[in-house]
Amino acid sequence: MRLKLFVASLFLSSTLLFAQSAFDGTWHFNMDSAQLTDANDKFSMENGTYRCDSCNPKVEVKADGRDHPRSGSPYSDTINVRQISDREIEVINKKKGKVVGTNKMTVSADGKTLTSEWESIFDNGQKGNGKVTEARVGNLPGNSMMASSNSKSSSKITGEWKPEKVNSASENVMTYTYKMTNDTFSMSSPQGTSYEAKLDGSDAPYKGDPGTTTVSVKKIDATHVDEFDKRDGKVIGIAHLSVDPDGKQLKLSYEDKLQGGTFNVTAEKQ
Repeated sequence: MRLKLFVASLFLSSTLLFAQSAFDGTWHFNMDSAQLTDANDKFSMENGTYRCDSCNPKVEVKADGRDHPRSGSPYSDTINVRQISDREIEVINKKKGKVVGTNKMTVSADGKTLTSEWESIFDNGQKGNGKVTEARVGNLPGNSMMASSNSKSSSKITGEWKPEKVNSASENVMTYTYKMTNDTFSMSSPQGTSYEAKLDGSDAPYKGDPGTTTVSVKKIDATHVDEFDKRDGKVIGIAHLSVDPDGKQLKLSYEDKLQGGTFNVTAEKQ
């Protein structure tokens, strides 16, 4: 009897030891579920100068289609802004002479909607892209802008904008793989980003993202973890990850500590 009990307990403990975590697997985030809160963008284009007051670091540069030095950003060292029309501008970011990101912003004819079409080139050479629409907060500034719609000296870009919908995003920015063991939590993505961190909250290297140097993870329970993204020791973002009881859906709530706002989205296991 004792031998049977021992064998049974050994089998049970081995099953629990090697049981797969609810996080384990590849997850596809559904952009239709994405919600952005308290993270309005603030742009202006006046007298040939483009400003982004919501960017971190803030941007102020001549919109002359030339490369201008940019400091304080781990992602780019020059920025190039070109005003295409009173409703369109194009922003090109470079690092060491190579394009790392582009963003074309277009305002609707009535001045109420802003569409951003972006593309990023990640450290591993992969390209990601997407489209986001935003709604104007308040009225279009200045009656002269409406009257001089054909003049490139004015721009309907100017104003405050509230993100409304993520219209599209490439597969390599919507897919992540997670794994949790008794001691560690790991993440990898097609973008080339990855980490493996202890669940005791200690810092671990964050690879593939020049803006995130380390990460720490705290286990709340078997289906909840908090991820703390850091840059040079300072927390720049907190990701709250939780898996539903049936193990089929993952919820992410991300707090952006640099630019403010929260991003909520759900994912399905592949």
